[in-house]
Amino acid sequence: MYARVTIATFQPGKVDEGIKILRDSAIPAAKKQKGFKKYLALGDTATGKGMTIVLWNTEADMKAGESSDYYKGQLARVGSLMTGPPTTERYEVMVQG
Repeated sequence: MYARVTIATFQPGKVDEGIKILRDSAIPAAKKQKGFKKYLALGDTATGKGMTIVLWNTEADMKAGESSDYYKGQLARVGSLMTGPPTTERYEVMVQG
């Protein structure tokens, strides 16, 4: 299993709007992607800093999602709410419980 971690900071007062976009748009879109396993969003409402962790069956599934309009479109939806561009990291899941 593989994980894509996207880290970003929302502008002051924009966290709730960002959460709504994740809940109403990003998660349903991710669930339609081949190899999707799970979507987690973690954050600190006081600072606006947060991350999403999206789990995929295979590395190929994860990369295919990134190169599709799905991922780019979802980033564009929340991009105007962020203080700057997000960073993206990729990992292989080594242990889960």
